[in-house]
Amino acid sequence: MTKRYLLLLFGLWCAGVQAQQPDKTLWYKQPAEHFEESQVLGNGTQGASVFGGVTSDKIYLNDATLWSGEPVNANMNPQAYTHIAAIREALKNEDYKLADQLQRKLQGKFSESFAPLGTLFINVAHQGSATNYYRDLNLGNAVSTVRYDVNGVTFTREYFISKPDDIMVVRLTSSRKGALDFTVKFNSLLKNTVTTTGNVLSANGYAPIKAEPSYRGNMPDAVVFDPAKGTRFTTMARIKNTDGTVSATDSTISLRNGTEAILFVAIATSFNGYDRNPATEGQPNILLAATKMQNAVAKSFPALKQAHTADYQTFFNRVSLQLANSTAPNLPTDERLKRYAEGKEDKQLEMLYFNFGRYLLISSSRTPNVPANLQGIWNPYIRPPWSSNYTTNINAEENYWPAENTNLSEMHKPLLGFIGNLAKTGAITAKTFYGVNGWTVAHNSDIWAMTNPVGDFGKGDPVWANWNMGGAWLSTHLWEHYSFTHDRDYLQKEAYPLMKGAAQFCLEWLVEDKKGKLVTSPGTSPENVYVTSEGYKGATLYGGTADLAMIRECFLQTIQASKILNMDQAFRTKLEQALAKLHPYQIGSAGNLQEWYYDWKDAEPKHRHQSHLFGLYPGNHIRPDITPELANACRKTLEIKGDETTGWSKGWRINLWARLWDGNHAYKMYRELLHYVLPDGVKTDMARGGGTYPNLFDAHPPFQIDGNFGGTAAVAEMLVQSTEASIRLLPALPDVWETGSVKGLKTRGGFELAMNWKNGKLATVTIQSKTGGQTELIYGGKTKKVSLKQGQVQYMTW
Repeated sequence: MTKRYLLLLFGLWCAGVQAQQPDKTLWYKQPAEHFEESQVLGNGTQGASVFGGVTSDKIYLNDATLWSGEPVNANMNPQAYTHIAAIREALKNEDYKLADQLQRKLQGKFSESFAPLGTLFINVAHQGSATNYYRDLNLGNAVSTVRYDVNGVTFTREYFISKPDDIMVVRLTSSRKGALDFTVKFNSLLKNTVTTTGNVLSANGYAPIKAEPSYRGNMPDAVVFDPAKGTRFTTMARIKNTDGTVSATDSTISLRNGTEAILFVAIATSFNGYDRNPATEGQPNILLAATKMQNAVAKSFPALKQAHTADYQTFFNRVSLQLANSTAPNLPTDERLKRYAEGKEDKQLEMLYFNFGRYLLISSSRTPNVPANLQGIWNPYIRPPWSSNYTTNINAEENYWPAENTNLSEMHKPLLGFIGNLAKTGAITAKTFYGVNGWTVAHNSDIWAMTNPVGDFGKGDPVWANWNMGGAWLSTHLWEHYSFTHDRDYLQKEAYPLMKGAAQFCLEWLVEDKKGKLVTSPGTSPENVYVTSEGYKGATLYGGTADLAMIRECFLQTIQASKILNMDQAFRTKLEQALAKLHPYQIGSAGNLQEWYYDWKDAEPKHRHQSHLFGLYPGNHIRPDITPELANACRKTLEIKGDETTGWSKGWRINLWARLWDGNHAYKMYRELLHYVLPDGVKTDMARGGGTYPNLFDAHPPFQIDGNFGGTAAVAEMLVQSTEASIRLLPALPDVWETGSVKGLKTRGGFELAMNWKNGKLATVTIQSKTGGQTELIYGGKTKKVSLKQGQVQYMTW
């Protein structure tokens, strides 16, 4: 063999086999310096952000159930509802300034914050500099790898977090016997103590009883610890060595002269449900962590990895997307992003981003009743951006847009279970803040299922503090899960009672306007400000389009569920009558869909929220084929708003353009969603608009994971759109995706699809019914009816 050929083989080996799958591999030539460059791992509860340093590897640890606070007192402002009449009177008199002032009386506490568990350090003793450095995250098996050479010795680390064994595993090896020397230590921003026993390091601590939102700025007692309160946590790290010597100090464990070792990291918290005190009624976190550790250590590394991979691939491998004819070079991911930002073609990166969104959902949403938050399960800050909470005026819901259509229904369940918790506290909020029955949620929540409007009892601006349609919006997820799975038992026992409660709140909250139409009063349009004809800039109003759009969708779905279950006819009739009386959509003088009851101007015409377009997406009652005038008004609204916006908002707008069947505009914004953004810790004069960080995290900025999920959902929406009665194939296929294939996407009605297309035209379709049923396939002006039994598959050419 020639020297050149040997060097080529060595280079390929260093890059790793998975680098040959650029649509499923994130890889880099250097360690991470910033959080937004780290490789993230998770088993749906335990999260890790791996930096992959040479002499010091830093791993941020998180647990989905570790938050500040304790169970909420939902009855915190019992007389708030008594101010409703005065607010409505002010609005009736068109006194919006007074209405804004009075709205502050309908406020309660802020949400609690998702907490950082701590940082694990693996300090490696090296003599000399590293060469041939390589770091990757393989989305195909959810394993991260770091590899480099020092003085002719190759050092390798493999990392994964197993769901079956509920533990993080790091395998460290050296190519030369006895060359592996490392020390493990732990620290945390939370109160904790570290001890060691033999080859086990243990950290026990507790989260704050209060952590104020970071946007409140510097304030006294922003973070408060109480040793008698708060969620407890335990982290255990243990070295399992094949050779060498393990030793310990009072706060570290080490291996010397080893060749191979496995580091196990077990985590447990005392969280025991949204309504139980984690300090006095909590789970036994120390025992749970010790049991996880004991069980995992008894197994071999191959057995642990095989179980992890098999479990993960059960979900990830359901969907496969291939976009043909890419000529892009296989560059490191950060370099790919920079190249892509120059406008160059890279279908592999576009597929990678789609796959990464599905990976993130599998990795962050497998904890019963605890959904993925604003940062999924990855957060290093004790006061994270926006508390890393559940922001229900878009962000919590956007996290779950790809759950059903990209065949991850199981990952939807943590949110669906959480809605059940919200309904309980939300019933108290409905009574005490609004004086009605049913249940609702304001725009912020946390692990304790807080549902009240925030603002610290009058200090918050109503533009963001007083929105109250979270119940209506969240209830649509209950129906979506049924619509895609056709699980009638779930609909009857779990979904419908919650849907009915959300609809009940809306039904009683509606009042008649001067024309006898039903409107909400008071209301706001999420985080947006109107300008009245007199020039007043305000938030509080009546008859906001967003409120009524969400109520329409809630009523339509609850009515449909009632019919399917053949129950609650009297209540269904009330909903049907109210639906007919709702204030209708209005088209403004600019041809746009009005956001406000009147044709007022926006204080910020290009505002990031587009909540009044809810009926187009994620709702289904505005469509180009059934409501063309309203669809055109939505298009005009998007044109006025423009395309430059934050990361999560880009994700939403791509879906909206897809629903308008405009694949090229959707694709334009998909490219913009992948706009390269430097890590937050890098100071620069460059504009920092929404886009994507080097590790493919969504940049709001800062990091918010909903943009990732919105982007992944949008790709599926460009390829398939469905209702209970029909499936539209390639409705928004962009010209640049002229040839490709996809398999495993789900549709409403309980179907699963595979498709191939060539030169921009649909070629073949395979459809399978998971539950048995009928539908219509629509493409290119043709409609084909399909009737399948449960499990039956039909193949057809177009």
